[in-house]
Amino acid sequence: MAYSENVQVWKNSLEKNDPLYDELMKVTDENELEDRFYKDLSFGTAGLRGKVGVGTNRMNRFTVGRATQGIADYIKKSGPESCKRGVVIAHDPRYFSAEFSRMTAVILAENGIKAYTFPSLRPTPELAFMIRRLGTISGINITASHNPREYNGFKAYWEDGCQVSSLVADGMTECIEAVEYFGGIRGLTMLDSELDKAYEKAVSSGLVEILSEDYDRQYIDKIESLAIHEGDELDLTIPIVYTPLNGAGSIPFMQVMKERGFENVHIVEEQREPDPDFTTVGYPNPEDPKAFRMSEELGKKVGAQLLMATDPDADRFAIELLMDNEEYLPLNGNQTGYILVGYLLDGMKDAGRLPENGAMVKSIVTSTMSSVMAESYGVRMYESLTGFKNICGLIPYLEKNGERYLFGYEESVGYAACGDIRDKDGISAGMLVAEAAAYYKKKSGKTLYRVLMDLYEKFGYYAEDEPNLVLEGIEGSKRIARMMEHIRSCPPSEIAGKKVVRLIDYKDGGEDIRHPDNKIPGTNALRFFLDDPDTWFAIRPSGTEPKIKFYFYTRQSSREEALSVNAMIKDDVMKIIEAVE
Repeated sequence: MAYSENVQVWKNSLEKNDPLYDELMKVTDENELEDRFYKDLSFGTAGLRGKVGVGTNRMNRFTVGRATQGIADYIKKSGPESCKRGVVIAHDPRYFSAEFSRMTAVILAENGIKAYTFPSLRPTPELAFMIRRLGTISGINITASHNPREYNGFKAYWEDGCQVSSLVADGMTECIEAVEYFGGIRGLTMLDSELDKAYEKAVSSGLVEILSEDYDRQYIDKIESLAIHEGDELDLTIPIVYTPLNGAGSIPFMQVMKERGFENVHIVEEQREPDPDFTTVGYPNPEDPKAFRMSEELGKKVGAQLLMATDPDADRFAIELLMDNEEYLPLNGNQTGYILVGYLLDGMKDAGRLPENGAMVKSIVTSTMSSVMAESYGVRMYESLTGFKNICGLIPYLEKNGERYLFGYEESVGYAACGDIRDKDGISAGMLVAEAAAYYKKKSGKTLYRVLMDLYEKFGYYAEDEPNLVLEGIEGSKRIARMMEHIRSCPPSEIAGKKVVRLIDYKDGGEDIRHPDNKIPGTNALRFFLDDPDTWFAIRPSGTEPKIKFYFYTRQSSREEALSVNAMIKDDVMKIIEAVE
């Protein structure tokens, strides 16, 4: 259907008192209308994500309701037992997140499917944990993670506690696409008192159950059970600054730190409470150093050695470290991963808890330095596609092979330290990094910055860079496709004076470079290996944002040389890409 036909259908179908109707009537720019209606907001393996507003390519109660109805239809195909097991639902602090989550519960209830909800916003990893804890068939989270305030999203999980696999996502998509926006969604209500009444009715019927604080306690206990060192082994007076970036992390994170005995943790007060506008930060992505501006100001006041941040749904986690010159160094996700991999393996080894069959997982676009580190401890580092549905999705494969999952991570500041929490978890990552800082300070007087420099000296001087190009709208999407087509059809044979010795095109799948038996499913990504040790780069479009992402890695004889070589490789590749109109 042409976008203009979609526009007319919505104009004819929306009630005149509907805020979405008013919004639609105010959109007069044809390019804007086309962007809103030229396609359905796609339900990929990460669910839905898009700007909030009227249109088939926007997040609103019809697109969210349609996805929920489709998932309900998919669950009902599995039989009454799956409906009885139900779905657990969570949400972040964004505009309409609470309303969309209640609406989702109402729609499921109208379909005869049990729904579990939380009294208020909760971290994404708590939802992932609760799926297996409650034994539900599925989970749904209303969140746009770290995206700008204009966005919201709808993440779908399955009974294994992971985001839905490609196979399940395909089945859900087929059901969703069969649902009509108008008239095909059971229990769809306006987002006002009408929704409140429908939600209260569903709770009264028993088809919607609001979870008690006892379940929060179980999630906190699980995180605290991950501790490697405790008590006298730690300097619990170490000064630390934390910010939840106006998201869901403040209560669980500060609770964990208090219960672990940390005495000198300072929270950025202006960013403690949930704020859908993210007024004090703008773009609430801890991966962006600008998100640490207020943390740095507070850190200098209190003498903090470590600054930590979680994103709005508390699954992403990033840090800045105090350097020898008393300035703060933002770490990329790879570097935080090095610290965590090193701390976990060293601690387990010292405590006699490092299993002979230990295994870790990283994404195909994450630095190979951590693979070298893991192997030095006799631990295998496996590769997966990006995203924790893939990283944690390898846990059953490892268990089948008689291996024990220890840790998983990817360069985009995501870390999963617990096999029972099958998604990235900023709360547990934060606890472990704080613990590491307190341990090294007590043991050797070293800051985490010095620990990181020691890791480079021990395992190799690596450099990491992960730039991206943001190209929004229809034209941006088309240009990203042209860029991928160009580099795929005309791959470079030499970059920055170094020969390309191997190319992996994951379009039809690939293999784990260290463990060939672990097959990588197909995805739109390319990986180029150069004729230097551990020197390579990768290119892939984002699956959740209007971006094309790049990853550059090298190992050289010094950190300075590694940074210089990596910069030359990046410059050459970006010139090739940016020349594509």
